[in-house]
Amino acid sequence: MTQSSFEFDTPTPLPEPASSKPAPRRRATAVAAPIPLSPEQMAQRLDQHPDYRVLRRLVPVWDYGPAPRDAAGQRVLVLDTETTGLSHQVDKIIELAMLSVMVDANTGMPFGTVEVFEGFEDPGMPIPAIAKEVTGINDEMVQGQRLDDAQVATFVAQADLVVAHNAGFDRPFVEARFPAFADKAWACSFADIDWKAAGAGSAKLGALALDQGWFYDAHRAQVDCHALLQVLARPVGPEDQAPKCPTGLGRLIAAAGSASFKLRATGSPFDAKDALKARGYRWDGEGKVWYCTLPDQARLDAELEWLKAEVYGRRAARVEIEALDSQVRYSARPGRLLQQSL
Repeated sequence: MTQSSFEFDTPTPLPEPASSKPAPRRRATAVAAPIPLSPEQMAQRLDQHPDYRVLRRLVPVWDYGPAPRDAAGQRVLVLDTETTGLSHQVDKIIELAMLSVMVDANTGMPFGTVEVFEGFEDPGMPIPAIAKEVTGINDEMVQGQRLDDAQVATFVAQADLVVAHNAGFDRPFVEARFPAFADKAWACSFADIDWKAAGAGSAKLGALALDQGWFYDAHRAQVDCHALLQVLARPVGPEDQAPKCPTGLGRLIAAAGSASFKLRATGSPFDAKDALKARGYRWDGEGKVWYCTLPDQARLDAELEWLKAEVYGRRAARVEIEALDSQVRYSARPGRLLQQSL
């Protein structure tokens, strides 16, 4: 009988622990929690980086400080309207805001406190949907409201100059509602300043504010006025010449003191239309004439020479010139009409 045998694998011994003592516990090092930065501190840090540009919400300025010594003070009224539509003949004002501030005509810098007027007016008709969308003003906000005539009259009476961004829109509306505006000098911060020559990419108020590092909720009258006043309180010109450049307010005060001219190329040949259009003339469909607006007498004289040589071929011709001073400019009223022989 054969005996069976069994073979077993020898088990591999387990490694002994390097030490039977427990590993020493490391003492935790206290780490101070970082002090959170304020939004302004974060903005300042980003401003220092060349790849970032920070915009800040525009904050109204209510006081521009004491009057400079020997200031030639003028009271400027910065104005904005919100309306039911684009036609002053059929549409109505639904909101009016005005900022009244003293400006040193020598430097173009505002000084002193800013007086504010703002109010709604019920147009007596439902506000069109497009106006609600643009302004955020609805029928409930204006229901039963009326602008304070006496308060408006006080603001207007004190003003030496009224300023609006696109005065050709605002002036006819406020003159239709408050005739006292017709007796005041006006300037337009959109048309009376050559923003392109000053380096701005756009003459729209929102874009001009962005150029200064500000954003705001546009299309409400008072904040639009604050944005415009602060834009105009800055030098207007190349950055490297900014300290020597007049402010926007200074430029508007100067513009209000000089006449401008609307030149109508009456009887111009049909084949000159392309040259006139390229030159910047516009077509007046009602008057059936090409016209342009010129800021001063020197530009008018130069334009008359151009018309004589390039449009009328040095033939005998008569053109119409409308002289516009700051009391009629941007209103619906005509200026002084002149006939000029070429």
